[in-house]
Amino acid sequence: MQIYSRLKGMSMNRRSTAARGLALAAVLSLGLTACSTTSGEGSDEPLKVGTILPITGTLAFLGPPEVAGVGLAIDDINEAGGVLGNDVELVPGDSGDTTDFSVADSTATDLISQDVSVVIGAASSAVSLRVVDKFAEQEIMEISPANTAANLSGYSDFYARTAPPDTVQGAALGNLVLDDGHQTVGFLVQNEDYGTGLRDNVQKTLEEGGAEIVYGGTGEGQEFQPGETNFASQVTDLLAQEPDAINIIAFEETKAIVAELLAQGWEFDGTTYFCDGNTASYEGEFDEGTLSGVVGTIPGAQAEEDFQQRLSDYYEETEGSPLEDYSYGPESYDATILAALAAVRGEGTNGATISENIKAVSGAEEGSVEVTSFEEGVEALENGDEIRYVGVSGIGPLNEENDPSSAFIGVYEYQEDNTIEWTNAVEGSIG
Repeated sequence: MQIYSRLKGMSMNRRSTAARGLALAAVLSLGLTACSTTSGEGSDEPLKVGTILPITGTLAFLGPPEVAGVGLAIDDINEAGGVLGNDVELVPGDSGDTTDFSVADSTATDLISQDVSVVIGAASSAVSLRVVDKFAEQEIMEISPANTAANLSGYSDFYARTAPPDTVQGAALGNLVLDDGHQTVGFLVQNEDYGTGLRDNVQKTLEEGGAEIVYGGTGEGQEFQPGETNFASQVTDLLAQEPDAINIIAFEETKAIVAELLAQGWEFDGTTYFCDGNTASYEGEFDEGTLSGVVGTIPGAQAEEDFQQRLSDYYEETEGSPLEDYSYGPESYDATILAALAAVRGEGTNGATISENIKAVSGAEEGSVEVTSFEEGVEALENGDEIRYVGVSGIGPLNEENDPSSAFIGVYEYQEDNTIEWTNAVEGSIG
């Protein structure tokens, strides 16, 4: 795996907003038999796309841009004539989070009962691991725009993602810490697949660079449970090791962690690192300047301004408020477009067809023609060409494990008002 290239760009603030209403419902259904047909069979039914995205829970701040990405993609697909002559239908659903898996379980059951062929989500790797087998058993394709856990690589023919595995973010985050000159590093990590997997990859990079892990490392048993609110003992034990940097790998728990670190006298500027699960706006949560100088990473390319505006306009039109964050919006858009192009290439709207063709339309075939929209992709496929859909997220073609072969990691720095500003991006290739 290589890390290379740095880009400069605009700022972006993130804060929690209400996610798209769940009142949307599909009005047509696919037969269950469509889920078990092979490529090219059963193509005359509409493509039905389900979502399992964080409407509630500790990752709800990621919901609005992801919901907007899927919805905007479906609008663009239908405006271009739909898939195989029919409009794409949407069945939205909530993923919740790892503190209450019953939400995801209920949504998965509902999506299966409504005969969706592809599901976009989940955001949480642990949630996907909870439901991926349920979808695969029904030959429903799951495409996550945000999962990064390394143990999902090559998990199933019916699972793919448009976000890179933690080998990429881990290397990027570890190198940021090393580049800042830190040599004794502590972790505060939530005990689930996302948290421990990312920690392991950051730790690998740090140790290869000569740094020592003084707390929270692999195998030490010092992780905390998702939903934890009291961090007094963990912070006391961590600070007793006198780290010169701390990596916090958490979700909503970050607010309580920051408060405890403040109470015990930790100085954040230039010493503290967040990741995609908590690189959010904390404006109004803490006194101004509290997080100034903290650095965080978020997988994904910086969306172009015109695409950000389209996402925001879509969300405002459907939900009544503009977006204030765009994280994983491009990846959600591209996941939906790839699914639709896979159906077109295979001449079938069932999950098996999408599974069999998604690598090809991402550019895995030799001699593929680059296309930048669903409409261009359909035209090229109808002309007999193989295609490489070059989407807005900046990922490379899917590899044999259904991971992006390359992807960007955005680097953000906290400002005086505790909001984040995009500073640069590193691009990584996945070996």
